[in-house]
Amino acid sequence: MNNSPDFDVVVIGGGPAGATAANDLARRGRRVALLDRQGRIKPCGGAIPPKALEEFDLPDHLLKARVNGACIIAPSQRRVEMPIDNNGFVGMVDRDQFDEWLRERAALSGATRIRGEFEAIVDDVDGGVSVRYRAPDGEVTALRTRSVIGADGASSRVAKARVPGAGKTPYVYAYHEIIEAPAADSAATPNYSDKRCDVVYDGKYSPDFYAWIFPHGDTVSIGTGTALKGYSLRGSVAELRKATGLDGQRTLRREGAPIPLKPLKRWDDGKCTVLAGDAAGVVAPASGEGIYYALLGGRLAGDAVEAYLATGKVAALAQARRRFMKQHGRVFWVLGIMQRFWYHSDARRERFVSMCGDRDVQRLTWEAYLHKRLVRAQPMAHVRIFLKDLAHLFGLVRPS
Repeated sequence: MNNSPDFDVVVIGGGPAGATAANDLARRGRRVALLDRQGRIKPCGGAIPPKALEEFDLPDHLLKARVNGACIIAPSQRRVEMPIDNNGFVGMVDRDQFDEWLRERAALSGATRIRGEFEAIVDDVDGGVSVRYRAPDGEVTALRTRSVIGADGASSRVAKARVPGAGKTPYVYAYHEIIEAPAADSAATPNYSDKRCDVVYDGKYSPDFYAWIFPHGDTVSIGTGTALKGYSLRGSVAELRKATGLDGQRTLRREGAPIPLKPLKRWDDGKCTVLAGDAAGVVAPASGEGIYYALLGGRLAGDAVEAYLATGKVAALAQARRRFMKQHGRVFWVLGIMQRFWYHSDARRERFVSMCGDRDVQRLTWEAYLHKRLVRAQPMAHVRIFLKDLAHLFGLVRPS
């Protein structure tokens, strides 16, 4: 480049993926710009495993609640409790505060926060690139940089502009409402618990995914998702609130967005750009879990850019996807199969919820979620689950 670039890397998008990448690279001494339009909160149940707190050095005060189990609810309204053993817990965060804390941490590490909306990446004649963005006052500005991380969400404009094959990922459209939590002794909401996540598998509230009620301390996230275009997400949430007695609670905010359910086949452009988080499609099928995977995707993208900046070899950018899929590709594959089969109809959902009552299923599910790995140390438990799956699949077991 004839002139020194403004930054070593411009990170586009300030969610968990982008903020983590920006923080990691800034701590390495890189010149980092974190471009975020702000004012946008992703609809999200807000669940994170304890592993995320440890791995990404997140303080406990970010947790709005600690839940010690889940209640899985079938179309018949049968409820199956799934407690977490050994004092385990799932942390609940409010994305509004959680994401801002991550962005501010990146700034404290040395990243330059810039508020604006990404418009384009332009290849410069001398081999670099310029990131154009529109500031809140309408002025269009360009940042010259050596590399780019696209972490601008499921509808990533960076991905569509730079990465072949982007824009073809299957999506679930999610919507939730953040409401005031009911009083613990409220007669109107006898089934609500601030220590438990409720997951509702019922075609009445989602034809192909699930609905949820997740506690956040003083607030509650109640939402649903579907891949079916034209389905009334707001209407579904309104019905769920009415059925659970939560329609009397004050609504604080409403949010909706697409959620990708399959990693892209390619995350980099072979030149200077790599994707992370929802932009790369790293939300777990079946569960819709995305925060942990976004944090990890941001870290891996940061590592890949660091390797590229240090060596000048564009092949280094591909290591982000390669490392992610080595660690979690199998889990995503299994969850994708599960969603396609068990979420197909209410009859199958009923059998799926029945399986959730099995202690082997519960133990291995929580161990896999909390530690983010498939459990291989209990082969007989896996055999038992396989046989039970077959029995439910062929209708040999009645939902109980």
